[in-house]
Amino acid sequence: MRKMLLGRMKRCLPICSCCFLQAAAGILCYVGAYVFITYDDYDHFFEDVYTLIPAVVIIAVGTLLFIIGLIGCCATIRESRCGLATFVIILLLVFITEVVVVVLGYVYRAKVESEVDRRIQKVYKTYNGTSPDAASRAIDYVQRQLHCCGIRNYSDWENTDWFKETKNQSVPLSCCKASASTCNGSLAHPADLYSEGCEALVVKKLQDIMMYVIWAALTFAAIQLLGMLCACIVLCRRSRDPAYELLITGGTYA
Repeated sequence: MRKMLLGRMKRCLPICSCCFLQAAAGILCYVGAYVFITYDDYDHFFEDVYTLIPAVVIIAVGTLLFIIGLIGCCATIRESRCGLATFVIILLLVFITEVVVVVLGYVYRAKVESEVDRRIQKVYKTYNGTSPDAASRAIDYVQRQLHCCGIRNYSDWENTDWFKETKNQSVPLSCCKASASTCNGSLAHPADLYSEGCEALVVKKLQDIMMYVIWAALTFAAIQLLGMLCACIVLCRRSRDPAYELLITGGTYA
């Protein structure tokens, strides 16, 4: 009885790991999609599209993991040595890919600050609140969402062409605090305006996004190791222990 129980446990472990791979695939695709959606909101401040490479790779890995999970479950249930060996090899390749994603994530995360600093100056310089273009709408969106005003603070607006042209000593309404219902953007009432600049917050937001990718890749790389370990256990038991083969197939010793 104990041997039969152990045999069933050995068989269940790889199947459970396959289920984890299916869940991991869905979460990885979600993280990749989240990066794409968030990047779209901040693309005017960070034009380096190569930053999306980790997100593209992680979505591809998630899709591949879903397929691999199905293959692994079928191979485990059928106790196919060839199928399990293929399962382990593909998992190893995906694991290496996720390590690459982690490295790329750290590389592009380090580039965020310099890229944002270079781009944000130009975006604010071309702001047009009268007939806003996509870049101007992006500034208003970021200031409302991140509760910030200007590049480093609201006084940065005084150096923009828009501020000089309007000549009304006011900043965009997106600088107004949500609690200041009577705010009209006037610099005469700085208490009604967000005091923190947007550059640091945009950098933090983009770096946080890259960290989501990094942590997702690291977490599910660990899950893949579990999948490879469980598949290897089945392969080793089939190769070295005839009793395990008999337990699985329901046979008995002669």
